[in-house]
Amino acid sequence: MTPESIALNRFGLGARPSDPLPADPRRWLLAQLEAYEPLPAPWKPLSRTPVLAAAWAQQQRAVRAAPEDQKSAVRETYLRGGRQAYQEAVGARAASALQTSTPFVERLVHFWSNHFAVSIDKQLVIGLAGALEADAIRPHVLGRFEDMLMAAVRHPAMLLYLDQARSTGPNSPAGRRAAMRQARGQGNGQGLNENLAREILELHTLGVRSGYSQDDVTELARALTGWTLPGDEAAKVDNEADHEAPASFRFVAGLHEPGVRTVLGRAYAGGGEEQALAILRDLAAAPATALHIATKLARHFVADEPPAGLVRRLADSYVESGGKLSVVYQVLVTAPETWAAGGGKFKSPWEWTVSSTRALGRRELPPQQVANLLNQLGQPVWRPGSPAGWGDTAAAWAAPDALLRRVELAQRLASQA
Repeated sequence: MTPESIALNRFGLGARPSDPLPADPRRWLLAQLEAYEPLPAPWKPLSRTPVLAAAWAQQQRAVRAAPEDQKSAVRETYLRGGRQAYQEAVGARAASALQTSTPFVERLVHFWSNHFAVSIDKQLVIGLAGALEADAIRPHVLGRFEDMLMAAVRHPAMLLYLDQARSTGPNSPAGRRAAMRQARGQGNGQGLNENLAREILELHTLGVRSGYSQDDVTELARALTGWTLPGDEAAKVDNEADHEAPASFRFVAGLHEPGVRTVLGRAYAGGGEEQALAILRDLAAAPATALHIATKLARHFVADEPPAGLVRRLADSYVESGGKLSVVYQVLVTAPETWAAGGGKFKSPWEWTVSSTRALGRRELPPQQVANLLNQLGQPVWRPGSPAGWGDTAAAWAAPDALLRRVELAQRLASQA
């Protein structure tokens, strides 16, 4: 591949007919880091996270207030609105990718959205998945990883997807009350949930086989208790005053497990919400996190088996900059290994759909058409099979039947141009 092709396709989203070849591919990519608009025009008319979180809370209250035979209808009304919000977000995502003048940064948004993956297979997430990308990923894609981590794991979509919103410390006021109800045969199974803690350690920060233990997962899960959504009346305990928090997140002290927590050998004093935040800050700064992120970035942009030297330099730049992502991207763009002529990356269905549509000069696609295309290609938007997100190597996408579907859909797209 030529440097121009690498810049346009491996780092960008494919060339449009009107796009000139970049005279200096490295400079072209680096300049985009200074010109990025966090919320592109297609996203601006859409409801933001606080509005969507308020709708979720209203639905929760309405379900509890409704007679038993009407609860399903109330839930379906909410899900209908969620499906509409999902379609609008899919359209905004596609239009942003087709129209952007900073395709490198737009691709980074997609990368990080997959890193902090949620799935609409959990129905309550369907109206919030796009908002996670808009409000937790886009504002922080050029900033510090710690800030993106905090925004993503406290987002309502993540809290609902990984069942964190009702996680209850066994020795918290709510936990003790739940234990008494269970002793009377009236319990609802409310207790400690480790899903978010496990994925933070395994997927979001340190990575697998990085030295953490099951005890670390459990201790982090205890520290995370009390993290929930705003306005969930069921999470209130004795009408206590909640910690003041953003409108898309709420900390309830009555759900929080008291006591000192020990994670990766370090003790964290009790202190409510700050306890988990302190753990997350240390995880974001950990060398294992730097290596995990460096490996994923190099695999995404350079090769399925990225050069070890490049990965090490990316990790070093992460540590030395305090997790400043724009610094890591600059090292990636200027690395000689990045511009090696051999090798290449097999496009995921999303990347293929966007680049093919850009090549036809189209600036938008109807949301339902986008959804249908990606469903047929096996990568429905915000619907990965697990919290690990979509695969990022050729092995995940290059099966013969998948290639045949691309040929068929390419012919269909071309006929509609």
